[in-house]
Amino acid sequence: MSMWIKDVEQFKEQSGYIIEGAWYPRVTKIVEIKSKPALHYYYGQAKSYAEAQQQTQKSAEEGTKIHEAVEAIMKGENPEIDRLIIPSVTAFKNFIDFQKIEVIPEHIERRIFHPDERYAGTIDTLATINGKFGVLDIKTSAAIYRDYNMQTAAYLAALGREFPNLSTRWILRIDQAQTCLKCGATLRTKGGREKIKINGSKKCGDDHEWSETKGIIELKEFPFWRDDYGAFLAAKKLWEWENDYWLKQAGYLK
Repeated sequence: MSMWIKDVEQFKEQSGYIIEGAWYPRVTKIVEIKSKPALHYYYGQAKSYAEAQQQTQKSAEEGTKIHEAVEAIMKGENPEIDRLIIPSVTAFKNFIDFQKIEVIPEHIERRIFHPDERYAGTIDTLATINGKFGVLDIKTSAAIYRDYNMQTAAYLAALGREFPNLSTRWILRIDQAQTCLKCGATLRTKGGREKIKINGSKKCGDDHEWSETKGIIELKEFPFWRDDYGAFLAAKKLWEWENDYWLKQAGYLK
């Protein structure tokens, strides 16, 4: 039982969706039960918990801007781009010039649910890439983390009945960074926080010569999803155990 929840309505709003008159827990909320070492390390390096929270919130806002811009472009729109994310969006535009991604606008930001396993989520989109039809999930993180496999496997399983030809999933990572022209290190600024990553043995110390900020695109396919789905269902069981008080209050568990 969480000490941060004041009542069952707040829990339901923060943790799930109401679909066709029934409440379902959200996939991303369920996946939060899994330990995230990289996030723990980040919080440990921060000056304070409050500072880390503030940076995390700002980073999420920047990520949302990229999501919204990219999804608008996939719909054929020409959105106004915040100058802060221009490198990321420009890289995406250049990427889709040579990598065709076919989407149906109605599938972008679509709410879905699994009636048997009783969970819900919002997909970024369904897409056809190189003749394959699958779930495309957009991330603005520093790397592609394994948690994403559980999330996208849950989406794919929920959509399997409606789309029998759904066969795979992709993570499309969109980011931006500067590169040191002397040593190849990278400088990533996100949420007001600067992170330098040393690449290779050559080092400049504090005497880096940074390039202009450039966008980064990484598209990775994960066709084998059933083991990831099993991991998701296990995480869901643990999440239900952790939150059984509120889930019983919500009528989700007996």
